[in-house]
Amino acid sequence: MDETGFVGWLSSVMGGAATTLFGAAMGRLMWHSSEVRKGQRRFVGPELIWEIPVALGMAIIGEAIARYIDAGATVSTGIVALAAYIGPRGAEVLLTKWLNRSAP
Repeated sequence: MDETGFVGWLSSVMGGAATTLFGAAMGRLMWHSSEVRKGQRRFVGPELIWEIPVALGMAIIGEAIARYIDAGATVSTGIVALAAYIGPRGAEVLLTKWLNRSAP
């Protein structure tokens, strides 16, 4: 499938794996920026180091979800960015709600 737009361009320049990591980094940066706006964090501080493993872990989770639903490259990058933005706590909340809803 022909992927056009920013994600398609990014993927052709950097490759698929780098595009996935870029999406994860942007998701965590969006979350971090909202924390900075709330006054919970400084923009540049030691907290940023802890965002790296979160971004990598959420990239793996996002890619797995995208592969499970057979999403294209652009949608996959979006899912990764969303997963990175909501982070582990957000993923836990969504999974708990989904499991509670589907439980008998």
